[in-house]
Amino acid sequence: MNLASLAATAALAADFVFLPSARVTLPGPSGFYLPLWVLLLYPGWAAVAATTTLFRPAFNASVPRLVDPADLPKANGAIYAVAATVSAVGSVGVGVVLTVAAPAYALSVAFALFFGAQVALLLVHTDLSVRRRGPARSVFKEAVDGYAYLARRRGLLQITVAALVTNFLSAVALVELALYVASWLDLTEGIWYGAIVGAATVGVAVGFVLAPRIRFEARAGRAIIVFTLAMGLAILALGLVRSIWLALPIVFLYGLMPGMITTVFLSTIQATVPDEMMGRVFSADEVGSFALVPAGQYTGGILTLSVGVQGTYLGAGGAIVIFGLIMAAAFGALRRLGYRPAESEAAPTG
Repeated sequence: MNLASLAATAALAADFVFLPSARVTLPGPSGFYLPLWVLLLYPGWAAVAATTTLFRPAFNASVPRLVDPADLPKANGAIYAVAATVSAVGSVGVGVVLTVAAPAYALSVAFALFFGAQVALLLVHTDLSVRRRGPARSVFKEAVDGYAYLARRRGLLQITVAALVTNFLSAVALVELALYVASWLDLTEGIWYGAIVGAATVGVAVGFVLAPRIRFEARAGRAIIVFTLAMGLAILALGLVRSIWLALPIVFLYGLMPGMITTVFLSTIQATVPDEMMGRVFSADEVGSFALVPAGQYTGGILTLSVGVQGTYLGAGGAIVIFGLIMAAAFGALRRLGYRPAESEAAPTG
């Protein structure tokens, strides 16, 4: 998958370099067309998105091959803290390159990161293959078995549903972050939007590092409920302040929550799910969570058009808080979800 991402990035760069100027007529008003180079961007970007999405479950399922159960929280926190930091630096680097050079050169940052990942993977000499208890089957059968496993493990099912809902509601608000800065905070300089995004990214990175320190293993589900409530309160607070100096620490606190939730979620799945089911559980989370993000973004646009930026943030934040309270009251299996590193994966709590 990483090699495919590398190839797709190279293809996008080639598209920008050669910029094929042929026109492709499209349905619509008379004379409506798009340049060929624009149309080629879509399959290229789709290939990058698809391969990186396929990469993540395989990567997350491989971590327990290298790390003892007791060290999973620290390992996941370290891995994703580094990832968030590199992502932030890479975003700044792309912005700098776009300022001084053509778009094709900006893609060199992504190409370098994929290339570095490939070199690192080649240096891993541990066997990362799944230890199956039966023969390999079709993708459809594997997917059905994965969802059936989730249905039997109510705690894991509820944590997957929680991720789906919170990702949707977060997307409702955050899709309008630039408009929030420009119209609600009344700051039109791009540096302030960058500061907001940067504060959130730093918060995520700190959350990854902070989560292992709270010793959440035995109470993982309750920790996720608390972090979800805090996330909703942070988005709600953004709709109540009109100063960038208040918004920056609030958005930093918001960023802490996804970082901490992700660390808890990954470590709990890795420690409690049988080896052959782990990739399926991670894939089910990817399908549900990411499928609803575009729906959340579309809903955010419609909601902002109807009730304005403040109404969108108050509505999305309030909805997450209400959902967090529902989780606390009705998601009994999630409240009991947890594990003890010293125990075998066959006897997880919840």
